[in-house]
Amino acid sequence: DPQQLELATSGKRKLRRFIVIDEVVDKLYGSKVREYFEENNVQHKILALPTTEETKSMDLVLNILQEVQKFSIDRRTEPIIAIGGGVCLDIVGLAASLYRRRTPYIRVPTTLLSYVDASVGAKNGVNFLQCKNKLGGYTPPAASFLDRSFIQSIPRRHISNGLGEILKMALMKHRGLFELLKSHGKYLLDTKFQSYSSSADHGDAALQTTRIAIETMLEELAPNLWEDDLDRLVDFGHLISPELEMRVLPSLMHGEAVNIDMAFMTYVAHARGLITTEEKEQIIQCMRGLELPVWHGGCSWPLIKRALMERLKHSGGQPRMPLPTGLGVAEIFNDTSEETLARAYKLWVRD
Repeated sequence: DPQQLELATSGKRKLRRFIVIDEVVDKLYGSKVREYFEENNVQHKILALPTTEETKSMDLVLNILQEVQKFSIDRRTEPIIAIGGGVCLDIVGLAASLYRRRTPYIRVPTTLLSYVDASVGAKNGVNFLQCKNKLGGYTPPAASFLDRSFIQSIPRRHISNGLGEILKMALMKHRGLFELLKSHGKYLLDTKFQSYSSSADHGDAALQTTRIAIETMLEELAPNLWEDDLDRLVDFGHLISPELEMRVLPSLMHGEAVNIDMAFMTYVAHARGLITTEEKEQIIQCMRGLELPVWHGGCSWPLIKRALMERLKHSGGQPRMPLPTGLGVAEIFNDTSEETLARAYKLWVRD
């Protein structure tokens, strides 16, 4: 905006930014972030917070808003900046959408999961009454800034966690992405999604996988940003996992819970005759290669039934179950019988 640029460069008004950063990210990169704002002569306030599934609550949102009020920002020209994983981006997005009804915000994801998932789309929210993201809204960010160099400092398990959401998009929409994950999964884990000029054998697998994952996610989300249509392929892996994840906190990370859900649903697809035994095995082997869990003792039959009942409540009385119908292709089904689910569950537990 030329007017904002004029204001910023004329010296009439000092640039100001309010930044919320995850406290772990702050320890690693906080000094660089402060240096950046100081060098660019930006008046700033940095709020470092513990942003985890356990702290993802309205209390933390209100804590942020109290600090925003103290700092006093212009609600149209001074976006709040969120630097952290998906939980941080969700909490800050909700806080910004509530402050003066709509304050712009910017997402800077620092984990692989948030890079390919939380950075895309309009959703934000917090947990409420032991239910995942029960409170929230749809307020897209002004921008998402994607920088894979953040990912090099996260533990290997967190890389696997993000690969769960990438695999979701591969299974639903993109055979080529599935093949990339099968061929280069270990390499991506080893190199933590950094691009190296010496990696000729792998092309630039990190760039390719993240780009395809984000593009396929955007293809799905953009035409249905406010979820007016509840038939969503991106819900694959998200029918049982919210119940499982909240039940066993903090033992499973989000992408791990999603993958356990996807593994079970792969068995459901096989039990329905939608995929062959070989395709089912390829999917499970790929999951193992990405070092993702394919089963969890907490995912009991009663939990599955309860989770699917909860699903009916908030999806217009239909299960709207996305299932693979091949590798990289999928459809949504409303007619999976309990007998089929039970049969798939028995085989899944046996294997």
